[in-house]
Amino acid sequence: MEASSGLRGRLAAVWSLLDERTRRLMAANEARALGRGGISEVSRACGLSRKAIAKGMREIDAGTAPPPGRIRQPGAGRKKITVHDPGLMSALERLIEPETRGDPESPLRWTCKSTRTLAVELTRRKHPISHMKIAQVLHGQGYSLQGNRKTEEGGDHPHRDAQFRHINTEVKRALVKGTPVISVDTKKKELVGNYENKGQQWLPAKKPVKVQGHDFPDPDVPRAYPYGIYDLERNTGFVNVGTDHDTGAFAVASIRGWWRHQGRRLYSDASHVLITADGGGSNGSRLRLWKLELQKLADDTGLSISVCHFPPGTSKWNKIEHSLFSFISSNWRGEPLRDYETIVKLISRTATAKGLTVTCRLDRRKYQTGRKVTDEEMKHVKLERHKFHGEWNYTIRPRSS
Repeated sequence: MEASSGLRGRLAAVWSLLDERTRRLMAANEARALGRGGISEVSRACGLSRKAIAKGMREIDAGTAPPPGRIRQPGAGRKKITVHDPGLMSALERLIEPETRGDPESPLRWTCKSTRTLAVELTRRKHPISHMKIAQVLHGQGYSLQGNRKTEEGGDHPHRDAQFRHINTEVKRALVKGTPVISVDTKKKELVGNYENKGQQWLPAKKPVKVQGHDFPDPDVPRAYPYGIYDLERNTGFVNVGTDHDTGAFAVASIRGWWRHQGRRLYSDASHVLITADGGGSNGSRLRLWKLELQKLADDTGLSISVCHFPPGTSKWNKIEHSLFSFISSNWRGEPLRDYETIVKLISRTATAKGLTVTCRLDRRKYQTGRKVTDEEMKHVKLERHKFHGEWNYTIRPRSS
């Protein structure tokens, strides 16, 4: 039996204005009014399946329609691809890990590999996925996908990319052996006081936190120097907040603090540690004081310490920037760093859904600036340069070994 033109006209007049839920309920109500054979007639008139109309009738009878604002019952709908394929995200992260970049003050990252390349490689590894879905998944994880065009960061060293691959290989090899691998760096120094801190936070309406109108860097204004140590294997951070100067001695003292408070307990059998660090700053590849202090640390702990430096102009690639510092900045955004205790408390509260935890301590010790390390002192540093770019990659062994 053909659906009546009157029924078809009534439904057509409002059909385009309804969502899935209201269409189902309206069709069910019309079917109930028609009585016997109503479901079939309404189905022919509007195109909804008999099953959908019957479901609408049950919802009307039981009063169990989804809450306002929802179309389906909670939990309904197609499951996410990451639910169907639990190993997808770990496989994807392994593919893009060596080639991620981004602003160290932002959780946003990007990759040089195209979505089509990633889709082909994942499908080959038994994780079938389209390039469009790759884009959706990565966008949801805070990535912005760029083309295969190489971006410039400072002056490119001809062996820059080769050093990235070397670092990645060394890190993977160390993790397989159970050797502790830490990424280190000094976060940008912060003014301590009632000064503006970029970002926003939830507060009662029209009640912003009032800060000083000017934050000019007067020499008398105290600074905080957060030096971070990120444990790649355990996804934990250790931050030593200095109050004096960011020197090579301060950098190694921070690493020493991590080893005493966490490292030696977590890696009780370790005889070796691998450090990835920037090429400049207090842990720079050319800084003698950094190497001299590492020698003292090696002597005191009995550890052989290998260091791999990132090439000049590529500090944003250091793992600690994205895995620790970006989350610290996000956690304290909009919050004036009024005193050192506030800074320590905010850093200690940093955590992520992936399990990052952070330990923070305050370091009020004084660190001499302008310390000159003599050639004679350097002769006693037991430093072995690696075959590939020994100025960037080297191992310092205990002098007792």
